[in-house]
Amino acid sequence: MGCFECCIKCLGGVPYASLVATILCFSGVALFCGCGHVALAGTVAILEQHFSTNTSDHALLSEVIQLMQYVIYGIASFFFLYGIILLAEGFYTTSAVKELHDFVFLTYVLGVAWLGVFGFSAVPVFMFYNIWSTCEVIKSPQSNGTSGVEQICVDVRQYGIIPWNAFPGKICGSALENICNTNEFYMSYHLFIVACAGAGATVIALIHFLMILSSNWAYLKDASKMQAYQDIKAKEEQELQDIQSRSKEQLNSYT
Repeated sequence: MGCFECCIKCLGGVPYASLVATILCFSGVALFCGCGHVALAGTVAILEQHFSTNTSDHALLSEVIQLMQYVIYGIASFFFLYGIILLAEGFYTTSAVKELHDFVFLTYVLGVAWLGVFGFSAVPVFMFYNIWSTCEVIKSPQSNGTSGVEQICVDVRQYGIIPWNAFPGKICGSALENICNTNEFYMSYHLFIVACAGAGATVIALIHFLMILSSNWAYLKDASKMQAYQDIKAKEEQELQDIQSRSKEQLNSYT
């Protein structure tokens, strides 16, 4: 067998479905963790500089965001290992059916969990979009039918991320427009969008993995049944041959 034939044979054994799902899973988790981590830090900076100048007002929020950043580290490490395991499972489909069934259940649970993460990651995108759209109204008040620019405000206290006694809590007019022009707002807004897209890509990857594992589980289950049938058939044929050989021996002894 030549080199070309060997390469074709090796490529034929690659589980491309598992490989695509692994790449999609790694990309989604990387986007969510990396962009989410930076976006959370930028959000804290915006709140501290403009919406909540008193540190004690957003102390709980800062602790929650710091905890979420540590959770992001754990998610990245876990899914790096889990993606490799699922890819290896795609290469070695001769594993025990019970072990593969456990992978199906765990992937299903993770898929449901990431569906919740995807929905949760859409919340800051919605919040930043509302602020951005308000700034667009301030930039062109006449085209939007607005006369008093300084009366257009954004109150982040209504989102529940800072308490109602936080000062100032509400930004209006040109001050709000200046916030939208800052690099922190621009980066955080777009990073939250990318993080939300990464969470969605991870959900799709887990659904893909779930389909692959279910297909492999069904294949291995049918293969085990076929193997059991072949074993029973071979045993019956062997018993029939033994009976025939004994009958011939008895006939020869009579003659």
